[in-house]
Amino acid sequence: MLNIRYLLPVLLLASAILSLTLPGCKPREEELQTTGGLAFSADTVKFDTVFTTLRTVTKRLWVYNRHPKAVNVDLISLDNPATSPYTLLINGDLKQTASGVYIRGNDSLLILVRAQLKDNGQNGAAKALVVQENLNFRTNGQDQHVLLRSFGQNIYLHDGTAKPLELPCGTIWTKDRPHVLYGNLVVPPNCTLRIRPGTRIYAHAGAALIVRGTLLVNDPSDYQPGTKDTDTVKATNPNIVRFAGDRSGEAQYATAPGQWTGILFDATSHGNVIRYAQIQNAAYGALLFNPENLANQPDLLLQNSVIRYISGANANFAGAATQLASYKLLGITEGAGILSFSGKVTAENTLFSDCYEYALRGYGGGSYSLNYCTIANYPATSAVRKTASLTFTNLSPLDGQPRKSSGLTVSVQNSIVWGAADDELYLENYEEYKANVKVQNTLLKSQLYGAATDASGVPGLAKAGLNNLFTDPKFVRINAGTSSDYRLGPGSPALASKTAVPPPAPRDLLNLLRNQTTPDLGAYRATKP
Repeated sequence: MLNIRYLLPVLLLASAILSLTLPGCKPREEELQTTGGLAFSADTVKFDTVFTTLRTVTKRLWVYNRHPKAVNVDLISLDNPATSPYTLLINGDLKQTASGVYIRGNDSLLILVRAQLKDNGQNGAAKALVVQENLNFRTNGQDQHVLLRSFGQNIYLHDGTAKPLELPCGTIWTKDRPHVLYGNLVVPPNCTLRIRPGTRIYAHAGAALIVRGTLLVNDPSDYQPGTKDTDTVKATNPNIVRFAGDRSGEAQYATAPGQWTGILFDATSHGNVIRYAQIQNAAYGALLFNPENLANQPDLLLQNSVIRYISGANANFAGAATQLASYKLLGITEGAGILSFSGKVTAENTLFSDCYEYALRGYGGGSYSLNYCTIANYPATSAVRKTASLTFTNLSPLDGQPRKSSGLTVSVQNSIVWGAADDELYLENYEEYKANVKVQNTLLKSQLYGAATDASGVPGLAKAGLNNLFTDPKFVRINAGTSSDYRLGPGSPALASKTAVPPPAPRDLLNLLRNQTTPDLGAYRATKP
């Protein structure tokens, strides 16, 4: 029988040997999780209005490890750590990046976030509307992001990023604060969005205003300019409603096209009015979407407005033209001041300028009337544009399969259609709807249609009685970015036209009284009445 006094030393020796040779056992919460990611207390950390010299209150972001085992966060970093307006406090340390951050199983990490907008409106810089940046996490090869968002101005933020945001029926936007659009905003069927004088709308990259009901911008019941000679509506007039990209206030983006998607009028949208407005920096200014050529077409009345700096995917800022699923189904990647699929467009005293693809592109059926309009198409990169500013076809590219539609009507009168291309008007399949085409008393840049007689499929728009002109309109200033001036310069052939098609528009784009006997062509009056 083994003596117990000899057993105890043997057990102690065996225990020591085992402790040296066997792996140690950790608590489960300290073992490392090698798959999966993190959870967060919020997907967006939002700040209120931020001032230049004052930091905001501190916002908290909790980072959770929901696993029973520990995780090692490989990297925590801002998109632009060196220049970011956001500062981070991670595990009590002030830093913009952190690596190898250990979080025990079923535990959490607290990150404190502050924001300061540098040079916000100081030194002549544009005051920021929204400043956002991603806070990035990489764990077990998985990348996750939390959005940090702050405001440089007191704004109305309409956020349809996660899902389309439906506006309540009877919504009214006013000028008291800028309206900033993210994602898709929807005006529901049988509802109206009314935008009153002086309202400013800034759209983030890819944002779209989708109108299934009715849009009224400076409706006559909301705004009527005076009738005195001094009651001009110049580009700086505070009553103009302005749609632009949310970075258009920065010099390098002032004339950049495609910063947002644009305004879409669905097939159910009727009675739309846009007056005394400026639409710029979009993939298209307005898109009328009725590819089935339904008889009750979406319609738009456009008066005394400017549409400029427009481009789709061929030369755009953020791929904005591909944001809408229904739009992508048609395989269209081009932008236009107005892009219409069997819609009804009536434009008067309107300037279309600096569009990279089209000023107005009409597909399928539809009705298009331009009266006293100026198309002055000189995009900053002229090599991009291979298309005529005004292009119409009775084909509709529904589901990628072009099919003919009936009822196409085109009227261009008392207007100027000019630009960098040799031909600024193109009528595809003209023979099939030629009885519904009227181009008269218009100054037109066209080699294709400049003959005095018709040919097969080609109208002769220089024939007697149409009174069309084919010489340089002599705009005051072209290819000058925001300084371009598309009024008529001295000696312009469009001045005091003696062949005006009645009735002339009483006033021009600037609300100047036109000569009712011999009015100037285009959107601008250049001579005294």
